[in-house]
Amino acid sequence: MHHLFTPIHVQLLNACYPPASALLTAGPAYAPSSHEQSRLTYYASNHPGKLAKFGSEVEKRIRAEAKKTKAGNIRARASLLISLAILRSLATECRSDVALLAPSLIASVNVTLSSVLNDLEVISRAASVFTAWTTYTNGRLVGTDHGFTEEYLSVLQHFANLACSDNVDQEVKNRTRLIGFAAVAGALHSEALYNNSRQFRTQVSILLRPILVTLFQTDIATIDDLTPTVKDTTASPYLGDFRTRPAAERRAASIHIHIDGDNGPSFKEVSEAALRSLFSLLSHAGGPQLGNIMQSSFDNLDGMDGWVNDKHCCWLARQAAEWAQYQYRYVVPTWLVEKLTETQDASAVTPLQTTLASMVAIVFQSPIPMINLSSSDVISNLLALLLRRASISPNDPLLPSIVVCISSLGCHIYYSDQIQDLTAEVINRLTVLEVQAILDSDNPNSQESRSASIRGLLRALCGLLQKANEPLHHKPTLSHAKRPSSASRESTKIDGVPELASRRTRVSPEVWQDTLSLICNGDVGVRNEYSRTLIHYITKEMPKHGEYTEVDGIKRVKQLNEGMQPANINRFLTSEDAGSKLLDVIHAYAFIQVTNPHLASDNPPYSGSPESPVDRASGSNNSRSSPSRRSQSSSKGPRARKASLLGRLAQATSTQDPSMSIATEEDYRNVSSILVAVQESLPIRGLLSAVPMLLQLDAEIHRNAGGDRDAIVRIKNIILDVWSAIAETWECPELTRLCSIAPLDRPEQRGVDCSQALDILVSSSAVRGSFGLSKDLLRERLSRPWNPKSALYNFADGSNHYDPSSMRDREYVNAQPGKVKSWARGNRFARGFGGSWCNVQS
Repeated sequence: MHHLFTPIHVQLLNACYPPASALLTAGPAYAPSSHEQSRLTYYASNHPGKLAKFGSEVEKRIRAEAKKTKAGNIRARASLLISLAILRSLATECRSDVALLAPSLIASVNVTLSSVLNDLEVISRAASVFTAWTTYTNGRLVGTDHGFTEEYLSVLQHFANLACSDNVDQEVKNRTRLIGFAAVAGALHSEALYNNSRQFRTQVSILLRPILVTLFQTDIATIDDLTPTVKDTTASPYLGDFRTRPAAERRAASIHIHIDGDNGPSFKEVSEAALRSLFSLLSHAGGPQLGNIMQSSFDNLDGMDGWVNDKHCCWLARQAAEWAQYQYRYVVPTWLVEKLTETQDASAVTPLQTTLASMVAIVFQSPIPMINLSSSDVISNLLALLLRRASISPNDPLLPSIVVCISSLGCHIYYSDQIQDLTAEVINRLTVLEVQAILDSDNPNSQESRSASIRGLLRALCGLLQKANEPLHHKPTLSHAKRPSSASRESTKIDGVPELASRRTRVSPEVWQDTLSLICNGDVGVRNEYSRTLIHYITKEMPKHGEYTEVDGIKRVKQLNEGMQPANINRFLTSEDAGSKLLDVIHAYAFIQVTNPHLASDNPPYSGSPESPVDRASGSNNSRSSPSRRSQSSSKGPRARKASLLGRLAQATSTQDPSMSIATEEDYRNVSSILVAVQESLPIRGLLSAVPMLLQLDAEIHRNAGGDRDAIVRIKNIILDVWSAIAETWECPELTRLCSIAPLDRPEQRGVDCSQALDILVSSSAVRGSFGLSKDLLRERLSRPWNPKSALYNFADGSNHYDPSSMRDREYVNAQPGKVKSWARGNRFARGFGGSWCNVQS
């Protein structure tokens, strides 16, 4: 019976409820009268101005019913379920005007969840009301209406708490979490999440927590099994394209609890729901939104102490990069690197740092294209981090992980000069460390830190080149790359390197030149590490320019009549190309090292800035390199400072008598390996550089027969190894027989007769055919007068990209002209930067 003055919207609402005496028997559906509900929704849809009144009336009833339900009133509970069903019906039928109903709807859901926390049926009905609103709303009230925004965020927090419920009963916990994730999925697919950029991060921070909690409680094997299914299929055909469908065509999901007697949901289903929610969030996010997602992930992992689960964190980083939109994937590694650099000053390594380093490496090593990635910025930050950690402790456990991160950048090549640019960045840091090798009185470990920094940079440099030459099953095609011609492929192909990798620009000798002084560095660990790096560069990276030809799978030295250009041979013979000059300098430094058993220790301190060298090198990343830095390994600033420092050191050599560190047996083995690698990888130019040096080295042995016995034996073995490599490379049987002697162990033993070896070599038709010279001209070229000073001068004067400060020996020669020193007399030599200089008679 209706009262005369009862408003019509109240009359329509009252008609939807069963009589009070029948409320307890309205179950299990607890639904309003279908006929009266149709009348209600018809009236509301035709009178949208009444929607606010309908919402206020329903909200008032729900508040009262929720309060009574919390106190245990079962009639109020039944009425509450019916009221929620009416509210959902209004939202779905009046979808075009749902904004008028939104304040009352969200307030009703909030008060229901706040009052009734343990009744799954009530919670599921409230979740259905919420998903109906998220389906049809345009989200414009979020962020503009303060009161509404607070209510909405409170509702999100309630459902997020339900999605990570920790109920003791496993079945109840799984049901509760599934209901929570259903509401979370509705929020993630709603325009309310994306409409206001300021509120996006707040919402994501709330919604990500249950997702991460569930996934981190799931074993990795299960996650790996579910991941392909989540990406290939969607839970609903309407959720995947919610933003492209008009509101009239959308359908709201209906959330129900399970039927009594059925088996409860498994935890695997909960994990799948969490994965689908994460996939939805990542696949719809733009660039700034993806950054907010990464920051919210970091905040949640901090709160739940998730950094100790390194496997789950690495999976999260990899999937975030894979599921993000193609053009925004670069955001993931960029944020990971920035988060890692924020912790660079920590005194001790934390799980956060080790896990972040693993996440960075796994993202770069995964088969996921990363277009728009600023590789120069990333490597600059990682190099600064490496140097900073080395300055804190030379044995910092994080250093190997940082090296792996830097090396993994070689997996992503997007333009032809990228690896050369990254290599130049690393070499620039090496140069800065060299010129600023000044002991810090406040840091007794400065010397060890500098050595650790250089070794780390060398390992990163070698790893970068190795990754760049690995099979490209996951690497993208180079930008604007044209398919090379057959002649171009023949000239650029590197042995053992895939064809696509050979299309990138090889690291040129001009870029590599500034590292050669490390051959004679004062630290034995640096010398050993650089030897391995240099061998890799020579064998795998240095441009070969047609040194070899391959017929039927057999590799041999290219002859002049097989396509070798005479102009190239002339450049080789006159040492005009950068590769020949680089080899000349390598042999010069090798000569200096083996003929001087005393390698110089690090540079002495001088009055200057009190900063440690590693700190100053770390700070150099503030200056960004311009595109014109290609093929140049360092900026003018470090080179100028290096020249100034080396000038002062050169002037001080006549008065200082520093302590020397003795060359080790491994130094001689390293020199032998380097020279042999040159002959095996660059036979034509290597021969022109090696033979004159070998003849001079043999002459030094005979002239100083009374010198250090061990040094003489080791030098003779080096000569033997290099001549043997020449014989094998050029397939010269007579020279092979001449070198078929056992390794020497006494200085009295006769080594290889270099004069006879030269006669055999110039008589070889293969050698003469490759150079296009007669026997006499070839002998004249290979037996020319040689000394390391002339090799260094020729390299310095002929390179367009060469900076004189990179060759410390030139400074010494200018400072002390005419002074001759011999390794056999045991004299102490003037100390240059990172190595020593030995003048010999021309």
